[in-house]
Amino acid sequence: MTQGGALSYLVPLETRTRGVAVLDALAAMIESAGLTIGDRLPPEVSLAATLGVGRSTMREALNRWEGLGIIKRRQGDGTYLTARVQTSRGLVPTMVRLEGEALLRLMEVRRTLENDVVRKAVIAANPSQRAEIGRLCTLLLIEVDAGRPWRKADHAFHGAIYDASGNPMYGQILANLDHALERGGDSPFGADAFGLESFPIHRTLADAIVAEDVEGSVAAINAILDTVEDEVKAIVGGGLSGV
Repeated sequence: MTQGGALSYLVPLETRTRGVAVLDALAAMIESAGLTIGDRLPPEVSLAATLGVGRSTMREALNRWEGLGIIKRRQGDGTYLTARVQTSRGLVPTMVRLEGEALLRLMEVRRTLENDVVRKAVIAANPSQRAEIGRLCTLLLIEVDAGRPWRKADHAFHGAIYDASGNPMYGQILANLDHALERGGDSPFGADAFGLESFPIHRTLADAIVAEDVEGSVAAINAILDTVEDEVKAIVGGGLSGV
């Protein structure tokens, strides 16, 4: 399928819609045109003109997909698909499912890094660092139990574990990974309710680190990640069978 041929699957949007409507139209085009990973998308200017939206709107939409790892821009060459794109068949919006799938890919990387950092933290942490990890976990769970915003406390808790590992690069890499995954303002994966079921296991993780229990700490971080992955799959599962 040529780039120009793919454009035939687009129709102008009725209004100069921003964001999700543009991305939904692009997802439908990719699926209908049979474009797959490694294929090049039509030029940005052609996409914008065919949908009847401004280039800035199209650029913003493609930036969001690039942040999700769905496309990759090659300067002077074009924009290429780097992940599967299919429209949803169920009740879950296409963009929610694509965000969820991107989050699952990110968590594969996180799991490798988190296992290593937790193992190193248990071995390298000094008594004051262990006490701080336990204290910050208590503060985190107080915020969660009170129904207050918890992200700052969560970052502090995990940051203490990264510091205890003795390698500050862990924290920087994991923070960059999280920031690289762009979520929409109405994304369920950015809501305070997302991931709540994992927080009781944070206590298990903190206690294992304090007790210098390597295997228990690794098991706890994997249990946390498993819980979050299960929640992601539950959210996106209605969008496409087999996810």
